[in-house]
This record gives sequence, structure tokens and C-alpha cells, in this order.
Amino acid sequence: MAGKDRILVLGPTGAIGRHIVWASVKAGNPTYVLVRDTPPTVNKPRLVTAANPETREELLQNFQNSGVFLIQGDMNDHQSLVNAIKQVDVVICSFGRLLIEDQVKIIAAIKEAGNIKRFFPSEFGLDVDRQDAVEPVREVFEEKAKIRRIIEAEGVPYTYLCCHAFTGYFLRNLAQIDTTVPPRDKIFIQGDGNVKGAYVTEADVGTYTVEAVNDPNTLNKAVHIRLPANYLTLNEIVSLWEKKIGKSIEKIYVPEEEVLKDIQELSFPNNYLLALYHSQQIRGDAVYEIDPTKDVEASQAYPHVKYTTVDEYLNQFL
Repeated sequence: MAGKDRILVLGPTGAIGRHIVWASVKAGNPTYVLVRDTPPTVNKPRLVTAANPETREELLQNFQNSGVFLIQGDMNDHQSLVNAIKQVDVVICSFGRLLIEDQVKIIAAIKEAGNIKRFFPSEFGLDVDRQDAVEPVREVFEEKAKIRRIIEAEGVPYTYLCCHAFTGYFLRNLAQIDTTVPPRDKIFIQGDGNVKGAYVTEADVGTYTVEAVNDPNTLNKAVHIRLPANYLTLNEIVSLWEKKIGKSIEKIYVPEEEVLKDIQELSFPNNYLLALYHSQQIRGDAVYEIDPTKDVEASQAYPHVKYTTVDEYLNQFL
């Protein structure tokens, strides 16, 4: 019996990459990561740091201790990228928003290497072919859609992973700005609070990603993570939180025109976060029907996965 596919994770120390690495290790897939000698210094927004406290150095040491293969290389060094890709079967990219367009370099290296069974480009958000977001996030989604079209035109085998709202960015603060914990007194809710959103922990995104790697049925399809217990409106989540803390919270509903005005006036990262919240809470970008010929619903394909529910996730803040 053949062994499991070898997985290379690009962007392995980022907010989602780290979880894909651990999920791959846990699943028994030989796991490789591409590591640069001199990583850039990036000042991450406070919310990102709160969700991912482990440093890059700590992560890489823990990876190595767990049998992960560290490959020295750089996305901007074509030959080192080709050499790394030739050692594996599947490439998963988890680059952040500033590097989306640079994935053309990965596609070129995959084409030259000629051995890759599947490429997972850096998606890990809403379905970029089913979105109605506003700037500044719309540009990022359009860049991701452009990468999809290049992958398809080049004939690179792919899987797109659409996971929607990370709990570390959307749920730990109940979609509030400038806080890293759920509010206990007052909450601002975009729109009427009755639009369904899809929430998932970053660790579970890693698990479902590796499930998709090991599932031949996801070849050249998009995998959608909309978990039944986590497919909720913000009103439903706030009600759940109120029961946990034993008190009612003052709710301030913000109409769309005011939200759009705030997005235009605020600076990064708050304008970006507000636009993400707007995409899900007002535009309903997590609400759609899937096409079985090109889509896979993760909860139906992998019912054996025990995921963290919104209810369970919120308990850590009590």
C-alpha cells in the first residue's frame, strides 16, 4: 500500500500555515516546510498576535522536533522553489494578503517540477467566485480569483479551500474593533444581525485541509467549510454569549451606509476588518448553494471530524 502524499507548506509560520503543518503531521503525511534564512519583520495587528502567540522561532523548533522537514529556500529563488517542490506530492500555500499575486512564481515552479498531484493556493476565506465584498478586501479577493484562473489555464491540478471566518479574527471579539475578547456590556452589530456566517477555528481549518489533501474526490474542486453548529447569525452568537455570562448586552445595530462610511474613514487594520465583517454580516457572502460537480461541503464529506463549536470556543473567555 502506498504511503500518504508528501505535503509542502509555504508560509508555515503564519496564522493558518502553522495549523496546516500540525494537521499534516497528525494525519501521518510526510510534512515539509519552506523556510527563509532571513524572514522579514512584520508588525502584525493586535488581534492577529492574540490569536497566534507562538513565535516563528518557537514554531520552527517545534516542527523540527515533531519530524517536519525544514527546507531552506525562498519563493523569489526559482531554483530553490523547484528543488523543494520536487521532493513532495502536494503544495499548500498559506501566504498572507500581500503575497497573493506572487503565487504565479509557485505555479511556474510547479509546472517546471512536473510532479505535483495537487496545489492548494492561498485561499482560506470566503469563496472568491461568490463574493460581493467592498474595498479594501475586494481587491484581495479579486487577486485570489485571478490566481484561480491562472491555475486553471495552466492545467495545474488544484483544490480551493473556502473556510470563511476564522474564530481568531471574527469570534474571539464578536467582530468588534480594537478588542481581543468578547464584550460584556455593549456590542455593535452590522446590519440586522440575522445573516448567517460560517465560523471555524484555525486548527480545524488545518484538519479539513489535510482531509481534502487525502481525498481524491476534491481534485479540481472547491472545499467549503460551513459546519452545522457554527453556521450562525451574529444575533444567535450574542445570545449564546449572554447565556454564558448571565447577563444581557446592549446591542447597537449599525446600518450598512454607516458601516461603509466607517470603512472609508478608518485606517488599516480596522478598515480591513470592518470590510471583512461587512462581507459576511451584511452581504451574506457565506450564504449560497454549492454545485456538486465542482464543490465539496466539508461537513458532509468528513463527518468523522470532531470540530470545535462556537459554543465550545467561547468558553475560554469565561
